[in-house]
Amino acid sequence: MENPRRRSVDPIYSMCVQPAFIIGTSNEDGSANFAPITWVSVTQEAGDGYLLVISMFGTKKTKQNVLRTGIFSANLVSTDMLPLMDYFGSRHAKDGRKDEMEYSVSRGAVLDVPVLDQSRWVYECEVSRTVETGYSTTFFCPIRNIQMDERLTCRDTFDVDLTVLDPVIYSGKYHSLGKLLGNIGDFLTI
Repeated sequence: MENPRRRSVDPIYSMCVQPAFIIGTSNEDGSANFAPITWVSVTQEAGDGYLLVISMFGTKKTKQNVLRTGIFSANLVSTDMLPLMDYFGSRHAKDGRKDEMEYSVSRGAVLDVPVLDQSRWVYECEVSRTVETGYSTTFFCPIRNIQMDERLTCRDTFDVDLTVLDPVIYSGKYHSLGKLLGNIGDFLTI
């Protein structure tokens, strides 16, 4: 029986709440290439290690670079980076370098990957497994390094104040995070 406050619809809607990242790879000539990707999550492997899980659709240069090199950076997009995200999303590496907009790039601290200096949280990742599904490739990647904003003081794995990171949340449209509501267990009433 259907809930009276909801209605059933065809499964054509894509309301998957996802963080927005700009993926950094190196082209064959060593130049940096960036593309926005929102199919990003994590899973845990044996022990305490986490894997970044990222899916890329189609034949984009970023996907080809990851397949070729096995490494990339995942630069979390904050709301002030939306113009850069839209810029990278509207340009294709096959049409030449993406240098019509100003941005600064450095190299990863552990892996030789391009990193956007503006990003407040950066994963440096190395691919360990891939899974092909249709035109998408899903990469399972040990996180080799995290570069985080100096304003963050994390006491444990779950102590990351997202309000400092101000991430862009994507679900077909761009959204921003509201406020910090509390910790796990703060709302338990029994």
